[in-house]
Amino acid sequence: MIHFILRSDLKFRAIGMLIIFILLSLKLSAQSDISREYQVKAIFIYNFCHFVEWKSESFSDPSAPFIIGIFGEDPFGKYLDEAVQGEKINGHPIKIYRFKNIKDMHNCNILYINSDSRLLKEYLALTSGKKVLTVSDDPSFANEGGMIQFYIKDNKTRLLINLSTVKASGLNVSSKLLHLADTVN
Repeated sequence: MIHFILRSDLKFRAIGMLIIFILLSLKLSAQSDISREYQVKAIFIYNFCHFVEWKSESFSDPSAPFIIGIFGEDPFGKYLDEAVQGEKINGHPIKIYRFKNIKDMHNCNILYINSDSRLLKEYLALTSGKKVLTVSDDPSFANEGGMIQFYIKDNKTRLLINLSTVKASGLNVSSKLLHLADTVN
């Protein structure tokens, strides 16, 4: 049903987004619903496509894909693939790539980093100055220079956005997304 709402016209898309954010605020039980937690995070990542603005020069050509990269182990399973299936962002088809080696990564619009915290600064340095929205649920992510960090508070998935890193990359985050998040500078 969520997928149907997201594919409807703009009037229904706004209603769909509201429903999704209500669903995202549902409580997550700690152990038995790990997959549900990542289902919620997959929906968040898909919606970042709509609430963050990439300028046209972020794409090599008008038909280039909008790329969501996952670096490290993929915690989403099928959920992220299902969320973006058949979707486009400003005419760009959404593609998901999974990377095991940091050197294999190519131009991503969104990069979810699921890797060793000790190497986080090195990974973030590779995206510095590029129009890549970096996302992770590493507890030190936003403070280390990542852009959007997932965290759990009161059994709910929350967002922490590092505004200075986002601004330095040249990306624009919608006030609607900022309203849902905590921020650090």
